[in-house]
Amino acid sequence: MDHASVHSVQIGGPYEITGTDTETPSREEIFVCRPEPGSEEEVCAAQILARMARRAFRRPTTEQDVEMLLGFFRQGRTEGGSFDAGVQLALERLVVDPEFLFRIYRAPAGVESGDVYDLDDVAVASRLSFFLWSSIPDEPLLELAENGRLTEPAVYEEQVRKMLADPRAIDALVEGFAAQWLNLRLLPEKLADPLKYPDFDDSLLDAYQQETEMFVAYNLREDRPIPELLSADYTFVNERLARFYGIPGVYGSRPRRVTLPNPDQRGGLLAHGGLMAITAYPDRTSPVLRGKWLLDNILGANPAPPPANVDTSLDQSREAEALGIRERLEQHREDPLCASCHTLMDPLGFALEEFDAVGAWRDTDETGGPVDNVGTWPSGVELNGVASLRALLLNYDDQFVRTVTEKLMSYALGRPLEYFDQPTVRQIVRDAEAGGYRWSSIVLGITKSAAFLMRRSVEAQSVGAQ
Repeated sequence: MDHASVHSVQIGGPYEITGTDTETPSREEIFVCRPEPGSEEEVCAAQILARMARRAFRRPTTEQDVEMLLGFFRQGRTEGGSFDAGVQLALERLVVDPEFLFRIYRAPAGVESGDVYDLDDVAVASRLSFFLWSSIPDEPLLELAENGRLTEPAVYEEQVRKMLADPRAIDALVEGFAAQWLNLRLLPEKLADPLKYPDFDDSLLDAYQQETEMFVAYNLREDRPIPELLSADYTFVNERLARFYGIPGVYGSRPRRVTLPNPDQRGGLLAHGGLMAITAYPDRTSPVLRGKWLLDNILGANPAPPPANVDTSLDQSREAEALGIRERLEQHREDPLCASCHTLMDPLGFALEEFDAVGAWRDTDETGGPVDNVGTWPSGVELNGVASLRALLLNYDDQFVRTVTEKLMSYALGRPLEYFDQPTVRQIVRDAEAGGYRWSSIVLGITKSAAFLMRRSVEAQSVGAQ
């Protein structure tokens, strides 16, 4: 019994709820009325279901909507023997309706297939709320939309700024957008060789996750310039991560903001241990993975996948493993089919070789030799570590902002960007330059764009889901 443990606990119930003393906030939100004994229950049921359908469908409800749900209410009332059972079955039907599960856009009458049309205010309200809150519109936003006032220019900008300042926006953009953009969802899956990296554990992974999430959240909440994501001289650590980074004076499990004593080493996203860990293998670093990650997510220069007939694996022989990673990658750089991409990726990745496979700072590589962190960018700039890489990328700060804008706009629209979106992206970045490329400028630019406020009618039908 010394090693007994509980793997999981599951709690169910209560299953039969009776009396007003068991009312929960969610039930109070649903049951806005209660039928009096002997009264017509369907009047109250219709009131409840019309209100819930309006929120679920994110638009004014119709008589057909309510009548459809009342049919399920009647069935549930008969089978379950109570008013609550009838409402429950109707709500079960509501949450499997395509209009709840998908965002459906109906083109106005007379719009032909392929035509571009303005979204109505109700559709814009949904697009805004799912972009910034990852949820349905709240009552004030939906009311503005139903009254046709949401897209009035002054009202619209005020609402976007108000929504962006709401804590829901910070949480949603970090958990949705940032996690997708920075590949943070890969962190829980990170594995490391326990013999080579005995200090790596789940508590470190949790601290990594919190560091990057809190860092991005702070930048969003304070409306900081986007290039500060690369240049920041601060981060968010708890005691576990502070020890790992060599930062003194931090105690306890709760992360807090600290000014970095070694900003050249740990400043900005480039030095976040979690991002270095997910761009490495369990037993070694990978300049290729890190270089590709930088091209994809920082510079927006997505390299093409390797040709199908090219072997991308490294020589695993004992003789090869004694060599440095640069020598082992030489075979790819010598192949003309590979050289064009490796010329871009490898210098960036080698500049991050000062971080090992779990994100720790190091002076020697896996072979025991000095870290090889030297590279030459195609423009001729010499790189020799993360500090020089950071300086290079900050010289291309407009390119970094453009990459973030592309990623954020794709997230907002729910689709990959096309060639015809690029003029809009360039204009948003140009307009944001005067204000220092702050987050609010980029978000406002996206939400005011034609791509966000308009839609192309889908082929052969007037209804499309996104």
